Amino acid sequence: MQSIDDLFSLDGMNAVVTGGAGVLGTSICRGLASAGARVAVADMKNFKESADCLVSEGFSADGFYIDVLKKEKIVECAEEILKKYKRVDILVNCAGGNLKEATTSPELSFFDLPFEALEKVVILNLFGGAILPSQVFGREMIKNTDGASIINVSSMNAFRPLTRIPGYSAAKAAVSNFTQWLATHFAMEYNKSLRVNAIAPGFFLTEQNRYLMTDGENKLTLRGQTIIQHTPMGRFGNPDDLIGACIWLASKASSFVTGVVVPIDGGFNAYSGV
Repeated sequence: MQSIDDLFSLDGMNAVVTGGAGVLGTSICRGLASAGARVAVADMKNFKESADCLVSEGFSADGFYIDVLKKEKIVECAEEILKKYKRVDILVNCAGGNLKEATTSPELSFFDLPFEALEKVVILNLFGGAILPSQVFGREMIKNTDGASIINVSSMNAFRPLTRIPGYSAAKAAVSNFTQWLATHFAMEYNKSLRVNAIAPGFFLTEQNRYLMTDGENKLTLRGQTIIQHTPMGRFGNPDDLIGACIWLASKASSFVTGVVVPIDGGFNAYSGV
């Protein structure tokens, strides 16, 4: 039996985090780096600043530009990372988000949601947030004889679709399904040690959903209050709450785990409301 430290260690591993400069991505990058990984912070903006911040804290990190909505830009990013890192052991697909224009409201009914907004949300979360980076980086990761790990970011919306955000809910449900499909495909067709899993965060306050959760005075809206009431742990998630699960899924500790979606939700999915 390996020691606990060895089981969860990421020493010598190279990790790529798309959306790595975002609120959740930043915590995941720091968590992987703290476990010993060399981290490539991949994002459209603030990637260098985020990487420099990690370096100033004593971690190994570099920033890279990526546009997950354009496959050619993902390829360019992967080539740059591979030139410097030689291999990728961990891929965390953290890019994603919702749009206000794809959200129903008293002013915008479901019937009037613009196709362009819904399309952008689905493309961002499903294709940019899971499929395209997995195609590009996965092509290299299947060569790792000692295994590798892809971690997608799904959502509680994949388990229980929430009101008002149909495009985001549908896209995240597709991410969960794709995670299971890709886990099976890679294991059966290419590399039995290349694992694909997902985390499903519950409710975390970010700039993308704050308008739904809080009002102009930073007080909880009725929707925000309802979420807290239906979360047994009685709070929103903290970005650092994602770190432990990501380290587990990236490390040898989960070497026989593939195709799962792990809720990180304070008990929201388990609570019946009664």
